[in-house]
Amino acid sequence: MTTEKHTSAAQAGVRIAATAAYASTARIDELRATEYRHLDRDGQVYLDYAGAGVAARAQIVAHHGRLVSGLYSNPHSENHTSEAAGSLVESARRAVLDFFRADPSEYVVIFTPNASGACRLVGEAYGFGRGCPLVLTWDNHNSVNGIREYARAARAPVRYVPLAGPELRVAESDVIAALAAGRRGLADRLRWRRSGTLGLFAYPAQSNFTGVQHPLGWVDLAQQHGYDVLLDAAAFAPTNRLDLSVVRPDFVCLSWYKLFGYPTGVGALLARRDALTRLRRPWFAGGTIRAVSVQGDWHQPMEDESGFEDGTLNFLSIPDVEFGLGWLDSIGVDLVHTRVGLLTGWLLEQLTALRHRNGRPLVRVYGPPTGDARGGTVAFNFRYPDGSLVDERLVALESSAAGFALRTGCFCNPGAAEAAFGISRDSLRRTLLAHAETIDQHLATLRLPTGGAVRVSFGLASTATDAERFLAFAESTYLDRNGPAAVRLAPRIRC
Repeated sequence: MTTEKHTSAAQAGVRIAATAAYASTARIDELRATEYRHLDRDGQVYLDYAGAGVAARAQIVAHHGRLVSGLYSNPHSENHTSEAAGSLVESARRAVLDFFRADPSEYVVIFTPNASGACRLVGEAYGFGRGCPLVLTWDNHNSVNGIREYARAARAPVRYVPLAGPELRVAESDVIAALAAGRRGLADRLRWRRSGTLGLFAYPAQSNFTGVQHPLGWVDLAQQHGYDVLLDAAAFAPTNRLDLSVVRPDFVCLSWYKLFGYPTGVGALLARRDALTRLRRPWFAGGTIRAVSVQGDWHQPMEDESGFEDGTLNFLSIPDVEFGLGWLDSIGVDLVHTRVGLLTGWLLEQLTALRHRNGRPLVRVYGPPTGDARGGTVAFNFRYPDGSLVDERLVALESSAAGFALRTGCFCNPGAAEAAFGISRDSLRRTLLAHAETIDQHLATLRLPTGGAVRVSFGLASTATDAERFLAFAESTYLDRNGPAAVRLAPRIRC
């Protein structure tokens, strides 16, 4: 590492920290030094907020204090300990609705294991059919893509809306075309609305791959075309305000650890009450039914949110959701949004400006090259001076050894990856890939230079120093470095 390179990164980091805009978010630096001081232990740098948020000391203390000061048991029982647990669960439901400004007469909160579990609840119970399609954007997490298997099992049409342009966005005209396909006009849409057999449109408010923020206005657009809307807010909600009094999707999927780090194993499906009545679950479990008969071969499901909460809820952790929401609210989602936006825009500006001595760029960014209409997720590959890509597994190995926690791969978002890497539909034919048994064999068949990207993501406790240190690492490790490196890399396991 040359002194000149290191100094340039350090000086750039000081400049962003010295700006008035950054100074307005100083509350986060105060929290980093107190509640999140464990992030700076052993010189590590956490840059994987899209993978998981980080917990504050206050959250862990609150959880411990509650457990040692009270006794809580299965809410399905009827005694004072179960009533105490049930009361905390219901309080958490109200807190969720308050946080998202959702009208309790319009929305319910269904606690799930995670956002994936929320998606599954909708997929398995939705009334897909030949006249009730599923429309998705290419840019979707696999937990949303998986809904297509339920649709296809019901012989429903499945239509994907492609990504377009270097910023990997979705054109609204393509959304409209996909929603309108197979429908003749307003009369048909009204008839579908009356019959209750609507199509489902599913998309993310923010891409977990590129950070692109897709318009929330598509919720109303799809509903005007007669569709229910599933909004994946798992990547969006941690650093952006989602106001359900303004935007009213039929279903919203969330994982709480993405918002504030703890608890894990708890997510939620926020559902409009009228949309929930159209779901028909394919099975039942303990806690989801009023009554059931073995000899009579019948069951009567619960009609409220408990009809979708299988078995015993995680009653010892769900109260932590209420504390976490209060914690995030006390800091301010808008403050977090401002801080993350500043760091993201700055890092993009710095990374895209880096050039090898021969003038070629050091990085290839996937998605928007600026901070406009995007979140705090930056996906890219490093390039050698000859333009070839640095293997993302090598970056994972070297960045981890240097103390950085980031993500590499395709991030469970194959549609965004296919668009980013320019993979054509023809090359993905099953016959072509029939004999490829491993991820590396698939990549060789597709003639791809690498198996994924590098993803850096900012969140609630991120600071200018985090961004500065990563930029210095990028410069010192990959700028003017010839490759490929003679390092034996582990085979890729999954994408």
